[in-house]
Amino acid sequence: MQRIKQKVNTENALVAVIGDDDTVTGLLLAGVGNVDTSRRNAKNFLVVDSRTTIATIEETFRRFLHDKNIAVILITQNVADRIRPALVEHTDAIPAVLEMPSKDAPYDPSKDYIMQRIERMFSSE
Repeated sequence: MQRIKQKVNTENALVAVIGDDDTVTGLLLAGVGNVDTSRRNAKNFLVVDSRTTIATIEETFRRFLHDKNIAVILITQNVADRIRPALVEHTDAIPAVLEMPSKDAPYDPSKDYIMQRIERMFSSE
């Protein structure tokens, strides 16, 4: 994956969400949601269920990576596991990609690639 050299639009910085229905709904109720009507109703969230294809999840993730309005991407860990190769390819600090638990699956730090990088960084000292 090519490195993304971008500056986030700090006036309109958004948090994007990829996850199960309950997680996304909770974050939308907290005010995270945004629908950009100037870009064919582009949303900053994706609700993933058992019928959502890996291609759809990856396509949405890559769209979020290239969106200059998105500063943080929150993704539930069970969904992140489905697109792990795409997550590992992303090495830039912005947008920050953070994995979080869902109601159906607890957080496992051993699967989180950010935690793995931190452990490698501190284990070399």
